[in-house]
Amino acid sequence: MSLSFCGNENNSSAYNVDQGVLNNGCFLDALTVVPHVFLLFITFPILFIGWGSQSSKVHIHHSTWLHFPGHNLRWILTFILLFVLVCEIAEGIVSDGFTQSLHLHLYMPSCLAFMAAITSIVYYHNIETSNFPKLLMALLIYWILAFITKTIKFAKYTEHGIGMRQLRYCLTGLLVLLYGLLLAVEINVILGRRYMCFAHPTEVKPPEDLQDLGVRFLQPFVNLLSKSTYWWMNTFITTAHRRPIDLKVIGKLPIAMRALTNYMKLRKPWLEMGTPEPQGPQWIWRALRQAYGKPLILSITFRFLADLLGFVGPLCISGIVHHISKKNHTIQLLGIYFISSQEFLANAYVLAVLLFFALLLQRTFLQASYYSAIQTGINLRGAIQTKIFNKIMRLCTSNMSMGEMTVGQICNLVAIDTSQLMWFFFLCPNLWAMPVQIIVGVILLYYLLGISALIGATVIALLAPVQYFLATKLSQAQKSTLEYSNERLKKTNELLRGIKLLKLYAWEYIFCSSVEETRGKELTSLQSFALYTSVSIFMNAAIPIAAVLTTFVVHVHLSDDADLSPAVAFASLSLFHILVTPLFLLSSVVRSTVKALVSVQKLSEFFSSDEIGEEQEPKATIPSSSTNHSNYQALVRTLSDFVSISASLCPSFCQLTMIVGQVGCGKSSLLLAALGEMQRISGSVTWNSSTTTDCLYLIHKKRGAVAYASQKPWLLNASVVENITFEMPLIKQRYKTVIEACSLQPDIDILPQGDQTEIGERGIILSGGQKQRISVARALYQTTNVVFLDDPFSALDIHLSDHLMQEGILKLLREEKRTVVLVTHKLQYLPHADWIIAMKDGTIQTEGTLKDIQNSEPELFEQWKTLMNRQDQEFEKETVAESMTMLERKNLRRAMYSREALKTEEEEEEESVESDDEDNLSQVMRHRATIPWGSCGKYLALAGLLLLPLLVLSQLLKHSLMVAIDVWLAHWTSDVIHAKIRADRHNCTLNCGFSHSSYLLVFSVLCCLGIVLCLVTSMAVEWTGLRVAKELHHSLLNNIILAPMRFFETTPLGSILNRFSADTNTIDQHIPTTLECLIRSTLLCVSALGVISYVTPVFLIALAPLAIACYFIQKYFRVASRDLQQLEDSTQLPLLSHFSETVEGLTTIRAFRYEARFRQRLLEFTDANNVASLFLTAANRWLEVRMEYIGACIVLIAAVASITNSLYSHLSAGLVGLGLTYALMVSNYLNWMVRNLADMEVQLGAVKRIKTLLKTEPENYEGLLSASQVPEGWPQQGEIQIQNLSVRYDSTLKPVLKHVSAHIKPGEKVGICGRTGSGKSSFSLAFFRMVDTFEGRIIIDDIDIAKLPLQTLRSRFSIILQDPILFSGTIRFNLDPEMKATDSMLWEALEIAQLKPVVKTLPGGLDAMVTEGGENFSQGQRQLFCLARAFVRKSSILIMDEATASIDMATVCIRSTVCMICNTHTHRVHTILNADLVIVMKRGVILEYDKPDVLLSTEDSVFASFVRADK
Repeated sequence: MSLSFCGNENNSSAYNVDQGVLNNGCFLDALTVVPHVFLLFITFPILFIGWGSQSSKVHIHHSTWLHFPGHNLRWILTFILLFVLVCEIAEGIVSDGFTQSLHLHLYMPSCLAFMAAITSIVYYHNIETSNFPKLLMALLIYWILAFITKTIKFAKYTEHGIGMRQLRYCLTGLLVLLYGLLLAVEINVILGRRYMCFAHPTEVKPPEDLQDLGVRFLQPFVNLLSKSTYWWMNTFITTAHRRPIDLKVIGKLPIAMRALTNYMKLRKPWLEMGTPEPQGPQWIWRALRQAYGKPLILSITFRFLADLLGFVGPLCISGIVHHISKKNHTIQLLGIYFISSQEFLANAYVLAVLLFFALLLQRTFLQASYYSAIQTGINLRGAIQTKIFNKIMRLCTSNMSMGEMTVGQICNLVAIDTSQLMWFFFLCPNLWAMPVQIIVGVILLYYLLGISALIGATVIALLAPVQYFLATKLSQAQKSTLEYSNERLKKTNELLRGIKLLKLYAWEYIFCSSVEETRGKELTSLQSFALYTSVSIFMNAAIPIAAVLTTFVVHVHLSDDADLSPAVAFASLSLFHILVTPLFLLSSVVRSTVKALVSVQKLSEFFSSDEIGEEQEPKATIPSSSTNHSNYQALVRTLSDFVSISASLCPSFCQLTMIVGQVGCGKSSLLLAALGEMQRISGSVTWNSSTTTDCLYLIHKKRGAVAYASQKPWLLNASVVENITFEMPLIKQRYKTVIEACSLQPDIDILPQGDQTEIGERGIILSGGQKQRISVARALYQTTNVVFLDDPFSALDIHLSDHLMQEGILKLLREEKRTVVLVTHKLQYLPHADWIIAMKDGTIQTEGTLKDIQNSEPELFEQWKTLMNRQDQEFEKETVAESMTMLERKNLRRAMYSREALKTEEEEEEESVESDDEDNLSQVMRHRATIPWGSCGKYLALAGLLLLPLLVLSQLLKHSLMVAIDVWLAHWTSDVIHAKIRADRHNCTLNCGFSHSSYLLVFSVLCCLGIVLCLVTSMAVEWTGLRVAKELHHSLLNNIILAPMRFFETTPLGSILNRFSADTNTIDQHIPTTLECLIRSTLLCVSALGVISYVTPVFLIALAPLAIACYFIQKYFRVASRDLQQLEDSTQLPLLSHFSETVEGLTTIRAFRYEARFRQRLLEFTDANNVASLFLTAANRWLEVRMEYIGACIVLIAAVASITNSLYSHLSAGLVGLGLTYALMVSNYLNWMVRNLADMEVQLGAVKRIKTLLKTEPENYEGLLSASQVPEGWPQQGEIQIQNLSVRYDSTLKPVLKHVSAHIKPGEKVGICGRTGSGKSSFSLAFFRMVDTFEGRIIIDDIDIAKLPLQTLRSRFSIILQDPILFSGTIRFNLDPEMKATDSMLWEALEIAQLKPVVKTLPGGLDAMVTEGGENFSQGQRQLFCLARAFVRKSSILIMDEATASIDMATVCIRSTVCMICNTHTHRVHTILNADLVIVMKRGVILEYDKPDVLLSTEDSVFASFVRADK
């Protein structure tokens, strides 16, 4: 077959030019080649020179990216041009296909035009990135030439009467239009940039974002092709394989996506409506619509386009199977061949190519819709989080203390509700797209199958309400699960926070069973959740089978000559699959909408909550006095009644004012009211400054910054130095002075990185005293005029208190002439005060100097004097050298040491990345790229021997059956066609009827079996998940509570809690669903590829390269996706902790006037989280686009192979339909498989982490004696013999007690004293076997405590710890969780602890509620409750560990009513003067051991020196 440009038939009219050259069709085609050749010749040298010079630069600096005018339009027109040119090429080939010689002119010009179009856009892109518009001249000439040549061709066609019926005429017309539009775009660039024909070209700067090299998220700036295929992500994702992704790698957010920009965007509608705050949910919705409506509409438009293109698949399958053996009909005009549009579309190969393009476009639009919706959601989340934070900054703190709003609720708003809204925006396009999908689907089915299609659709429609019902049930189950899991977490949190107390009182099992009980309820609701989920999964799998079954049954029975050809059967099969998608989404969309409505309701309630009083503008008069004056009545809420404080607080400038009074009399409230934190009923607070200039300033601003140290120290999760300087510049000398004044240097020396050590959330690694000193140091370091210190000595021993008072308050603050207001219980400091305010029951009892009070209130003065318990007013200063808190240091050292030792595997893995050299790096990278099959095996192994085989077998059987159903359908429909052909051949109408009944029977049986197996598989997966969740949580909880105390001291509480919260939640709810999706998508892909290979074995050859591409894409994606998911989680943590930190330290932040700084930090955290989320979204889109394109290639190859096979090897039409239907399915499920694999990998991390914790060694709870062998009332006498006792905290550490021996007689009170760190606490812990006794023994009432079971031993003693710990629940539960004591016993204990009057006034008395951590009682009252708790036990041995730290001295008298042995550890030596025995310890050894009188009479006794120092 010869080949020439115009064809070479002898009688060819192709070369006939009698009517002029332009009337020859072949010449017209030759003429159109000219512009394309011109462009290729001109641009190639420029491109090569350009690329050559760029390659030396390695990387074009992306700040040169400038989009020329009409950038997006040019790309869209070029894409359309390329598509039309492909059609032109195909039309040429098809119309030429069946003539004798090949006419190159029919398709060669189009091929050149195609190359030229690609060259034009590549050329344009390069010119744009190098910002050199003058070179666009070449394109301008090209568009002009192309436009002219095509117009001539079009005009000639019209002249010769070639009309719309011929496809080439239409295509030529389209091309004229496209070239014309592209020419217009080019002229527009000249007008916009003035690079020619104008004297002065326009100077354009690139966007601000691109000038900043820190911005790495380039989606908004790249060209359209890169935008739609996420091409710019390639380098990002491939480098992730070489080095982990961190915040440095992902850089900053573009300005338009930053939280602040979006907050302003969201705020604008509210301001336009005239209110700064939303008035109800509808206002929030209105603002959201105005701020984010446009991008959402764009997303919905993309979605519509994608859904409509989705229907091309089934129609093309129908067309291909139908037209597989049709011949083409061409006509000859102008000496060349033409083909009509109808004939063109009846070509199976053309349909295959069309299907390919439709799939590419559909997937691109779908991903663009997803991306647009998610990006809008993320922007919105940032805006709302900023809005919430701004509200928090103005929030009234009394809401918090009253329990109307907890830190947890606010964190939930930030973490959960903003995410719900984000998800709603993500799923929003589905709301609009679903009806369209359903309507179009039903119309097409009707067109294919007639009335029976409507019956199938009715089946789907009838089951939709069931789906909706399931969705609502699911969300109810999820809600109740969430409530129970919150309750369980609260209990677990309390259990872990109070674990020391629980172990000492042997109550761990009570609390454990309480957690287990809640977990039981949670599991019950998880069971219903699992049931509904499995039914939902079953419905989604079974509905299409049921619909197809009913449709075909009805279709066959309705008429005898029903058309059940493969074309109809497989097209309708695909359509049913499409129809089910909206139903599958219906449940999640409805659920998401309901959640979003609830979230907006919550947000609206939060936004309308009370704010602190907006202070009235003061009159513009300069007050005459230079004193601070505040007269007001403040409303304080304590416990449940309102206490009103009427006070007049007038601290003079540069004076030290002290506020004293009983526990709970309103001292702290007075300070808070002065700071404007209370709801003011009447009176006013006026702040004046010392100088007139300040005064004028203060007229505008009510009060300046106040350095405030709250009673409960509030610390940032930052380093020690950051906590002290608190965002002030670090001045070395000043910092040193402050550290010295607060005696912090020795503590800092212990920390592994000195003052750069991170102290964890709420300063978790520090003791109470250390936290308090850092909090005070912060106040001292600031340079504000006014300093408020709220009980700064409560957690400090006497030496530290004295040192702080002398060096910090009297020296440092006085020297700097700062006004100080000090709330304290340490009455011995009163002589230093310039002014004293004594409070009682919320009012000021008296005020004045100490002399004034001595004269006016002699009784009060006497009372104070006895309480001070000291004769000397001035006291000798003790040397501070040894008084440093050694025990705290020891605890710290221990914690630090073991934290280093107990690093989690993951951290070590990450650290090794940084520390080791290159070959190790590659090893770690390889490790990152492998899937954790081990964890997967462990997870499945927990399912048990019954569930696991059921799970595997049911899945395999189900998918085999699915394939069997479709293969049978192919066989049946092919037989129908053969029967028709036979009937036509024999020309019989009566006897040749085809019987469907046998086929139908098999089909029905297979379908019913399939439906049953769908139910079994979905149940098996969910039940497996439940079983594993139950096992893992049970083992985890029981392992943790039995772990030694050492474990809790060395493992951060947060990381243990995470195992119970996030990880347990993942295992409960996420892994089963992911597992199910993963198994389903994998088996579907495998079975589909199997079927296609069976139909057309040639496909296997093409499969190899595609499989390799898939492998590499998933390999790169999984690593990047995991890093980005972890980064998203890890950036969310600081954001949430910043919120909780801010809420907890609101008073301090507002006192310091640091709102703006914290707001700035919030914006940084939010942006970091959002940029991680956006990169994760872009990475998911990157994967999906690529997988979808590979899927489209599979469809194209399968289609072409099966058409060829059918034409030349007589493959049955049924099998062609089957192969194509399955090929379409692969393209749907490929990316799901990879996505689920990546999700599964991340989720299995939870199993791995829990498994690591399960390896913790428990304490030895068994004893040589059983519980029944221990006498009932032991210890009755309370005689204690300590023989040669040595203990240590861990076998790897040095002993803390060395060879201690002592004998304590029954009924004796023993006081143990010594410098901090001398081993007093270890001494008391030894009684409870909380420390490792490796030598010696303790014998109590003739029984060696080492032989007793731990539970029995600990349940017989009582101890009062230094930190008061209360649990949420009733007062009764707090005093006696075992429920053994009677009411009278409880009241008696409360009376001894002087709490009876307080509890009596509470509603419910003993059944009054205690909030979490006892927040509704003051620190002193909490301590007294702990005292009462110890008395309820009535054990003959009571140990007190510095239990009077925050109880004022008057309450210390309680101790004399304790008639049992009282083992007192204290720094307040004078309180143990009335003990029967005193033990003085130093460095783990007993120094002195005698009666107090004897020791005092000894001149050089250490005890005597303590007592002298304490005076």
